[in-house]
Order: sequence, then C-alpha cells, then structure tokens
Amino acid sequence: MTEREKMLQGKVYNSRDPELLERYFRARSLVKKFNDLDADLVLERQEILSQLFEHIGKGVWIESPFYCDYGNNISIGEGTFVNMNCTFLDNNKISIGKNVLIAPYVQIYTASHPLRASERILVNNNDGAPYITKSLPVTIGDNVWIGGNAVICPGVIVGENVTIGAGSVVTKNIPDNTLAFGNPCRVIREL
Repeated sequence: MTEREKMLQGKVYNSRDPELLERYFRARSLVKKFNDLDADLVLERQEILSQLFEHIGKGVWIESPFYCDYGNNISIGEGTFVNMNCTFLDNNKISIGKNVLIAPYVQIYTASHPLRASERILVNNNDGAPYITKSLPVTIGDNVWIGGNAVICPGVIVGENVTIGAGSVVTKNIPDNTLAFGNPCRVIREL
C-alpha cells in the first residue's frame, strides 16, 4: 500500500514520501501561479484551478490568496464562492457541495496528530517525517454558508442548507437545515 493510499484511508502515513512530496510541490507551484495572477485574468485563473483540483464545478469563484496542500484531493460543486485567505489542508478528501459560500480566513483541516507528544514525535526517524500524521475527509453539503475565521476539523460532515457562524470551530457533524456556531460549534436552531 502506498503512503498516499494510507493517507486517504485514514491510516498513519509518511508525509515526506517522495510521491506525496511531488504532489505537494506541484500544488504549491499551481497555487503560487494562481495567487500571483491579476483578478481580471479569469480564464487563466480557472485553468489553473482545473489543473489543481480533483473536480471544480461550473461557476466556482475563488479569491486569492488561496492555500492548499495537494489540491487533487479537493472537489468543489458548481456556483461555490471561496473568499480570500482560505486554507484547505487536503491530506484527505475535501468535498464541497454546490452553491456554498465560504467567507475569508476559513480553514478546512483533514490532517491530525496524536495528542500526546510521546505518541506524536518519532525519535531518530531518518526515513521520513519526524511525527505521526493521519487524516480524515471533510464533507460540506450544498447551499452551506461558512462564516469568516471558521475552522472545520478532520472528519466533519456539514449537512445541506447549514449556516456556520463566524469564528466557529467545527469539531462534530452538523445536521442539515441548521444554524450552528461557537467554540466548539453547536447547533443553535433549525432553519
């Protein structure tokens, strides 16, 4: 099993694996090109995003700067808007539905590490990363609005027609048709 296969299956993997590093460097190059382009070069920006992402739907608009690790683990549905300074750490799949609004500084994380330093740090590991990493996918349903500075943690599923308040830290699944906010994020009411 390759390190990428382990990564996508939620198993411990070596993030310094040559195949993963090659994908990472490719994504960094595309992200830099995207972020350096003038905003009015719409077709060029869309072309870069189509090379970067696993899937990008019609009418997706992403403001720069934008940041991600691999890009090819990200799928975004049609009509979605991602505002500036968003970071998607796509060590696993990030699936974003249609007509989603993602405000500035939203962070979506799929990677995780053991809580205890003694379990997280690999002593005398010369063959790869000096720490333990594994990842879980994140899924965001259709018609979701995620407020600014929200953080979506590994393994979370945000249902359809959900509004996540600004500054929320989403650590658990959020059901369809709800307003949720806070740290930790919790459902406030149905919509």
